[in-house]
Amino acid sequence: MQRRILIIDDHDDLASALGEVFSHVGHEVRVLESRDEAISLGNLDSFDVVISDLDVEAAADLAPCEGMDTCLPHISQVDDHDKLKAFKLCAAMYRQEGFVEEELRQIVATVLDYKIRFIDKDDEVQHLIEHIEFELPSVISLMHIVLEYLMKRVEMLGVVKPEQSNLFVALDEAFVNAVKHGNKFDTTKTVRIVAEISPLEAKFTIEDQGDGFDVNSIPDPLDPENLFKTSGRGVLFIYNIMDEVKYNDRGNRLTMVKRTDMPTTN
Repeated sequence: MQRRILIIDDHDDLASALGEVFSHVGHEVRVLESRDEAISLGNLDSFDVVISDLDVEAAADLAPCEGMDTCLPHISQVDDHDKLKAFKLCAAMYRQEGFVEEELRQIVATVLDYKIRFIDKDDEVQHLIEHIEFELPSVISLMHIVLEYLMKRVEMLGVVKPEQSNLFVALDEAFVNAVKHGNKFDTTKTVRIVAEISPLEAKFTIEDQGDGFDVNSIPDPLDPENLFKTSGRGVLFIYNIMDEVKYNDRGNRLTMVKRTDMPTTN
């Protein structure tokens, strides 16, 4: 099935190459050079996938636009001295008629593979803050691709060494919980993942569209005896692995922070 793909890229890092790849396999691709151009289009619901890759100099560059589509990246605060790159892959409007998991998986995998191999260079990101967003249907295979990408990002920015960290376990538990327990595998519901990564820490927010749960019912994560309980074990893992963990009142949005465990160099 032909899909409509919008690419917003202010430095043509992704647009030309991905435009050719997706056009070659039969998708309709439109390319814009700025977020303002995307806003001028109005509602973006006609696109199955929206990909943004933007450099941000000030918070105003990505300020929320009233009534505007959520598929554009929104960042509420950017310090004046921060240099930030904002990347977002949104498939929240992915048409459900003829939904084929493998088709969407190939699109997401193609974008992230290209980003890792050709765009996210080590020497270019060491002094940046990366804002990374995903809004994807509730499909486990997509969560696996996102997880692998984020682990590569935190490693490249020096937050953790994956082979010495359980960060993978915590993120995997959070993503699976959102798809399985939150959205109950309903592909019409999305999972929103936001990662803010700097050399000092990685902050992750995972939000599903489910009913949530009573956070107060979680066993005390500091009690070692609870590590052996089968019920809620994933949540306990998250509490023990991450440096900060917080749920919203509804229980459908999880925010967690992992700080660097590597010595800093002056």
